[in-house]
Amino acid sequence: MHDIEADLDEEDMPATERELADDAQWKLIQKNTFTRWANEHLKTVNKHMNDLENDLSDGLRLVALVEVLSGKKFKHINKRPNFRTQKLENVTMSLKFLEEDEGIKIVNIDSTDIVDKKLKLILGLIWTLILHYSISMPVWEGEEPEPGEREKGATPKQRLLGWIQGKVPDLPIKNFTHDWNDGRAVGALVDAIAPGLCPDWEDWDPKKSKPNAKEAMDAAEKWLDVPQLIKPEEMINPKIDELSMMTYLSQFPNAKLKPGAPLRPRTNAARVRAYGPGIEPTGNHMGAAARFTVETFSAGRGEVTVIILNPKGQQETCEVIFNDDRNKTYSCTYTPQMEGDYRVIVKFSTKEIPKSPFNVKVEGAAGDASKCSAAGPGLEKSGVMALHKTYFEIFTEGAGRGNVEVIIMDPAGHRERVKPVITKKDRIHLLRGIHTKRCWHSFSASVLRWTPDSKQSVFCGSLATCRAKEMLCHWPRRSAQRCPCQGRCCVSSSYKGSRRRSTPCSDYWTRWCRRALQYQEDR
Repeated sequence: MHDIEADLDEEDMPATERELADDAQWKLIQKNTFTRWANEHLKTVNKHMNDLENDLSDGLRLVALVEVLSGKKFKHINKRPNFRTQKLENVTMSLKFLEEDEGIKIVNIDSTDIVDKKLKLILGLIWTLILHYSISMPVWEGEEPEPGEREKGATPKQRLLGWIQGKVPDLPIKNFTHDWNDGRAVGALVDAIAPGLCPDWEDWDPKKSKPNAKEAMDAAEKWLDVPQLIKPEEMINPKIDELSMMTYLSQFPNAKLKPGAPLRPRTNAARVRAYGPGIEPTGNHMGAAARFTVETFSAGRGEVTVIILNPKGQQETCEVIFNDDRNKTYSCTYTPQMEGDYRVIVKFSTKEIPKSPFNVKVEGAAGDASKCSAAGPGLEKSGVMALHKTYFEIFTEGAGRGNVEVIIMDPAGHRERVKPVITKKDRIHLLRGIHTKRCWHSFSASVLRWTPDSKQSVFCGSLATCRAKEMLCHWPRRSAQRCPCQGRCCVSSSYKGSRRRSTPCSDYWTRWCRRALQYQEDR
């Protein structure tokens, strides 16, 4: 009974579907690929095929395709082949030209097979054209065959595979089927031809085969002018057709990079650096926010991941914020919840950066930030000169344990452009901030002492807005080394009439010390 039903089903099945019934997937892929290949050539003469099986039966599009591939014109063709004999004449003329003039050996394909729309034989004819005009005949740039290789009869398949293996030595590509299923191989090939077009292919997840193939094939089509003769979903199909893959890949040897391509450096975690008190071996305290910065400017495209492991091996939360600045920095903050040895693991694009993991010893709870004070020229509302060093002092005596952190914000709101230098002394922390712009500007200096509560930052000292003025040092340059401040004093000077007025350096320091003491008493 089942055999009878099967016979009835086959009788009802159209001829095309019957031909493709066995191993239908790869044959359909082949039909689609060969149709796209033919259309890529026919579009130069404003012709198109919708169905490879039917559109070649009158011989007109076959004649046009052969003319484009060979670069020669036929003198006489039947332009309106309404009768079978006229169609046969067109097809016969094309096949005869290919054999006699082009030297292409055509086996077991007759003009009646094309006119009668026999799909398997039509596919065989198109593959013969692909093999000759796209793989065997072209001279590929950069191809270095072994001595006598061509003379020894290397097949077109061996030639194409050898060229690809030379371009992508890092991947073991041995075939045109399953070695391409995860999309990484085509990404590697695209990046080998145009370094920087797919620089991250090594980090692609093999399980995400379709996105991998799509990214690489889209880049190749847009910037290398390599049409997608197969589609990403066809490339990742386990039953991908070998001839279809060879047809698509045969376009790469002579591909040229277009101007303006978005080339990117290869992702390199070794070029990422991290710095800041939050990853120092000592100086961090339980309950106090520990901060550090990760700089990724020259590392390529990728994401920063931070893992904080406490002494018990448990993971704690770390806030990671991308600053979108020139150096592509990330601001990272975590608050240790216990004393002991912490491990800070920093990864870029799933790979650990140099010196990671960072071993951080967290001590007991921090002291009282309200007992800190700050004073100095760098916090005054006036008197700070652009392009000259300034400083202020932070007094931490009696405040207990803790870290001093200084954040300087420029008029545009950037926190990374003016980087302070903190020097620890016996009883104070001394900071010198350097202005980096040749302009009059304002900046804010925020002195952060401790953050006992992870949800609230406690600022101590002064949050001052300073107006940079054009200043003149009163001390003569030739005597700068004799100045008690070694030439770093910048006391306001002005001209009144024709007489220059200035304040002696010693008097300036005396007045400044009095102001600092008065400031401490007011606090």
